[in-house]
Amino acid sequence: MLTKHRLIMQGTAIFGVLLTVLTFGGCGVSTSAPSSSTGSSSSNTASADYKYGTVEFPKSSSLCSSPIGIALAKGFFKEEGINAKLVTADTETRKVGLDTGRFAVTNGDFQFFPSIENGVKTKVVGALNKGCIKIAVKKGSPIKTAEDLKGKTIGVDEIGGTPYEAANLWLGDAGLNVDQKNGDVKYLPFDDANLEFEALQNGQIDAAALWDPLPTIQEQKGTVDIIFDLGTDPKFAKRFCCFLYGSEKIIKEKPDEMAAIIRALNKARDYIAQHPEESADIVMQNKYSTINDKALIVKLFKDYDYGVQDNEDAQIQDDVQFFSEGLKKIGFLKTNDPDAFAKEAYQKIDLS
Repeated sequence: MLTKHRLIMQGTAIFGVLLTVLTFGGCGVSTSAPSSSTGSSSSNTASADYKYGTVEFPKSSSLCSSPIGIALAKGFFKEEGINAKLVTADTETRKVGLDTGRFAVTNGDFQFFPSIENGVKTKVVGALNKGCIKIAVKKGSPIKTAEDLKGKTIGVDEIGGTPYEAANLWLGDAGLNVDQKNGDVKYLPFDDANLEFEALQNGQIDAAALWDPLPTIQEQKGTVDIIFDLGTDPKFAKRFCCFLYGSEKIIKEKPDEMAAIIRALNKARDYIAQHPEESADIVMQNKYSTINDKALIVKLFKDYDYGVQDNEDAQIQDDVQFFSEGLKKIGFLKTNDPDAFAKEAYQKIDLS
């Protein structure tokens, strides 16, 4: 992580790291620990009692990954013959786990596409939710639109991270130059979101691109205005941004297990959509998220639209293509054919 005092123009050499290191941002986990086990759907029952035995899932403190925790707590994994175990895994461990099949699936967003392009053996096999990134400005700021950010400085968690990419997608769509060397906007990375908000208030940056819940919390406090919301902006609304990534090894060698995992997670998604209050209780009781405000969790559960949709496979494929084209346009994918990349990156799983 770069120091927050160093001003970074779009496209420094840091971006190259994104293309070779698997990064999950807010839809993933922190990267502080290699691997450790923390839970199981049945700690007293031998995995042999389950059709698919013990299956490890990288855990996350992000609300985006709540379906994994809900599927464990509500017994949806068990119903599908899976003895689910949550483990802590850093990004490198996740990458290796997907390549080797240790991890059948993990959650992530479109920031993961460059890693697929660079050889990580995984495919999009499902979706989890929509919208979890916002851009905030100081309350009463004259900055209201993407065009108003020309010549300004935006705070982000990291150069090349998902808020950074989302901001560039929005700015590029509005006609701003998002060239990584000579773009219209400067970026300043912060390793602490609270420091980013302090910088916004004292004028060090003009806008802050961040994961929820902090933008929503600050908006509720009346300290910021939200000028971009990935979940409601006309260009991005109703599109999945947090996908489910499956190991190619498991897809090929254990298709029934992959289908069982997705069915369990889809049950969990529907449960969250239909029972946001109860789901919030489960998340807080099991510490599946760092958020300890039930009302806020319920609000975000409703905003993120977790429910499984009719003809969802077609929408997921369309959203993968949409973000592939957008990332190619702003220089985050090297492929000359984003449509072909999208088709290759997505794998429909037979859930029957």
